[in-house]
Amino acid sequence: MKKDKMKPNKAEIIEVIQETGSNLNVKTYRVKFIDEDVRNSFSFRPGQFMMVTVFGKGEAPFGFASSPTQEYVELSIKETGRVTSAMHNLAEGDIIGIRGPYGNGFPVERAEGKNLVFIGGGIGIAPLRSLINYVLDESKRDQFGNVQMLHAFRSPEDALFKYDHAMWENSPDTVVKYTIDNPCDDWEHCVGFPHTLLASELDCELPDALFFTCGPPIMIKFITEELKKMGIEKKNIITTLEMRMSCGFGKCGRCNIGHYYVCKDGPVFTFEQLNEMPSEY
Repeated sequence: MKKDKMKPNKAEIIEVIQETGSNLNVKTYRVKFIDEDVRNSFSFRPGQFMMVTVFGKGEAPFGFASSPTQEYVELSIKETGRVTSAMHNLAEGDIIGIRGPYGNGFPVERAEGKNLVFIGGGIGIAPLRSLINYVLDESKRDQFGNVQMLHAFRSPEDALFKYDHAMWENSPDTVVKYTIDNPCDDWEHCVGFPHTLLASELDCELPDALFFTCGPPIMIKFITEELKKMGIEKKNIITTLEMRMSCGFGKCGRCNIGHYYVCKDGPVFTFEQLNEMPSEY
């Protein structure tokens, strides 16, 4: 890899959105590259990820939460450790570093002309949002079939991207469902874990459908098992792994699982590929 590809480009935080209001602390950062040449040439695919530097604190991988059709980059970060806590202390006008993009991204070309189903949970909705907003963009929408979504949150206060919901719901040939773990007052949507709602809330027998799922590992496991029972082919179930990635280009070996490197061969994998991996994933 060329040296300049390993050096982060400086980007300014132009907006910070507090996504959640409970103990699940998630913020979305809208950033803009400072160098105009970088800003004009930067491109990525939905599902790819970037290495983000909080100067003086460290670096960590994050998937793109924005669509390539937008004029800015967004990343959604849950506060979990040293780098994410440092990121949560930043505000508009602060500078971070970004290098990338890395990874393979979602199979956009394969999805063209097909019906699409998105099943997301918690912070896992962020990388799905990149593809969702790409597919629903006015310039792209006619390239894809029907779109269905099921987004799962622990509680209404944990719902992400509420400002996108109306746009998603009003998009042509699109059905959006939301669910929380337990019933509560003033909640008018579904209640229950997403794998228990697939048959009742989504049409999973659409021809030529691809299923995209991302969320907690246990959710992905139950979703994939349920889709298998419903007869969905493993190659048509697509998810992301972001475990243990460190360098971003397969040199450190931390994300090696079997003959795969998550950062190079992923982070997007079909369930068919996951079955080839050791159980440690």
